[in-house]
Amino acid sequence: MFDIDENLKKLPDSPGVYMHRDKLGNVIYVGKAISLKNRVRQYFRSQKTMDAKVCSMVSSIEEFEYITTGSEMEALILECNLIKKYKPKYNVLLRDDKTYPYIKVTVKEDFPRLTKTRLIKRDGAKYFGPYSDTGAVNQMVDVLNTVYALKKCPMQKFNAEHRPCLNYHIGRCSGVCSGNADRDKYMERVEQVLDFLKGRNKELETYLKNRMSAASEALDYERAADFRDQLAALHALEEKQRVVLKDSSDLDLIMVVGGERERHVVLFSVREGKLIDRQIYEMQYRGEDTSEDMISAFIKQHYSEGFNVPSGILLEKMPKDALLMEEYLHSLSGRSVNISVPKKGERKALLSLALRDAAEMTKTIDERIEAHERRRLDIGREIFNLLLEMGKAPAAGYSGHDFRLEAYDISNTNGVDTVGAMVVFKGLLPQKNDYRKFKVRTVEGPNDYGSMQEILVRRLKRAAKGDKGFVTFPDLILVDGGKGHVTAAETAVKAFGKDIALAGMVKDDRHRTRALVFQKDGDTVEISLKRHPLLYKYIGTIQEEVHRFAIDYHRKLRGNSMLTSVLDEIAGIGPVTRNALLAHFGSVDAIREASREQLMEVKGITDKLSGNIIAFFDNSK
Repeated sequence: MFDIDENLKKLPDSPGVYMHRDKLGNVIYVGKAISLKNRVRQYFRSQKTMDAKVCSMVSSIEEFEYITTGSEMEALILECNLIKKYKPKYNVLLRDDKTYPYIKVTVKEDFPRLTKTRLIKRDGAKYFGPYSDTGAVNQMVDVLNTVYALKKCPMQKFNAEHRPCLNYHIGRCSGVCSGNADRDKYMERVEQVLDFLKGRNKELETYLKNRMSAASEALDYERAADFRDQLAALHALEEKQRVVLKDSSDLDLIMVVGGERERHVVLFSVREGKLIDRQIYEMQYRGEDTSEDMISAFIKQHYSEGFNVPSGILLEKMPKDALLMEEYLHSLSGRSVNISVPKKGERKALLSLALRDAAEMTKTIDERIEAHERRRLDIGREIFNLLLEMGKAPAAGYSGHDFRLEAYDISNTNGVDTVGAMVVFKGLLPQKNDYRKFKVRTVEGPNDYGSMQEILVRRLKRAAKGDKGFVTFPDLILVDGGKGHVTAAETAVKAFGKDIALAGMVKDDRHRTRALVFQKDGDTVEISLKRHPLLYKYIGTIQEEVHRFAIDYHRKLRGNSMLTSVLDEIAGIGPVTRNALLAHFGSVDAIREASREQLMEVKGITDKLSGNIIAFFDNSK
């Protein structure tokens, strides 16, 4: 059992992020701290000074966990990533998806520019950040542009009659537009800016200090205060952020940690360059097994289905069969996978951060594993009792094993682009490798019952054909809906001669799961989940997950369909050529009116393609 008082004593006096969990293991709050020891302990002291919301949260805490970081700013960014991932009940959730700012240097341009951005693109530019202090970023962009007289306008070519702007006349721009700028000297200044952003900032710091002192001696205190603020912004940007990478990589960091009784593999997930998650996996351990042996076995088993394979895996030590595993992962995922031990750079810094956190985590790993085991058994007993009430419980009783649940949901827009989704839970954990998506093919219009039947029939057909992704049947099928959905789903299941427990997840007026409904002996039975708090939270989590999965898939399909064009119907016209035509002419109407010669001015348009385009529009008149 997780002993809160005992684990409070083990908290480190270092910056990091903490997560409070409830009885089901759901994250209910994510917070950051300069000192984890001081901040987390505050929640478990006298509640007289706490407001009602905090008191309610504290009463729901069954355990906590934490991730250590190198600084408070790192903790701030990691906190942001985790809140977006878990959407905790007691956090204030933002409706937008604003990210932290970066500083961008457009090194691919003849005369590079320095700008602030929140979006990283694969455009060859150099990005620095992220930074948690937006004001400091804005200020330093202005300072660097002013001190080094960099070009501010995005234009790349200027006509001979172009007149320089005010920035040139007041000495804040080198006047690239005037044609008088020396590129070699300009690039020297750009290199100085890059050196500053890489941490070699003594030159700029000295410059600002001298200007501040000169302004003070001249009794120009307002000017001196400006330079003081610029120095403060410079120091704010010196913080290194290791929880976000600039290359938008998908990486997994894998390491072995040992508790007093067991050894575990810790998996840190980096997606789109952001550290977003940490998972702990129990491994069977024999005394002679090395860490490299355990990591090798984990990689082979964890990625065996070929899903969620990242482009890179970072390790502390390289296993002997690393090259063989790379080939294995490549064959599963269809793309190259690099297994490496980073020696320097931001990946090394990220690995060091993870290793330090893993070392800290060993203090509480046994307690958290015990707490997870207790939750797992409690949910297992709840599911067994539910199956018992449905008349579908295993004859052997409940032996502590995990029940497999499959949940289904339908998503469409007024009957258009209807899709189905299947998610799988085994015990407490989602089995994301077993998730499946379906395009509804045979049902037209807003017919949820028919759509539900179709996806279940297709799932069972795949199982009958021996498809490895479908041959494992669940102990319980859950469908999003009430009596009608259950009836439709049962018709499909019985058509294949399967006797699988099946229930509908019924929502209340506030779109929250309130009950389960199922058929028993020809009657419809409804179980209110409010009387079963553990089951209520568990089923609610599953329903939210399958709904999210269905919605995400539907949005993706809708987004793809909106990108299509009438040009896609023309023989020989692919996405690249289509985009080139639209970029050149501006609209489909302009393409329709263009001559053969005008069409052939576009890169990739041959004489034959231009004929196809003209013939297509002539036939469509």
